[in-house]
Amino acid sequence: MPGGFLTTHVLDTARGLPAAGMRIDLYRIEGEARTHLHSSVTNHDGRTEAPILPAGQFATGMYELVFHAGAYLDATGAPPEAPRFLDVIPIRFGISQHDSHYHVPLLLSPFGYSTYRGS
Repeated sequence: MPGGFLTTHVLDTARGLPAAGMRIDLYRIEGEARTHLHSSVTNHDGRTEAPILPAGQFATGMYELVFHAGAYLDATGAPPEAPRFLDVIPIRFGISQHDSHYHVPLLLSPFGYSTYRGS
């Protein structure tokens, strides 16, 4: 694939399953400005159907993925809380290589999460 692109996926580590049906929003960050670029929902494998930022729109800079974990946890029947410990999870990251694949996954449980730059 020419140029870089951005992908993500979500794994529900408490259930040992992909997190299907989670809404994810992508923003570009420029100074104090936050511009919404894309929304998607994870499929049965916890992934988006296509790159969340495809090669034609990919550029270096600061970005933020926002994972709507609270709504997902509610839908899966996780023990209810008011308010949820984790609701909306923003992950802000930089893209410095215009021709690379950036993969930013989320490993989620009701009381913790982690991420990393994957491949």
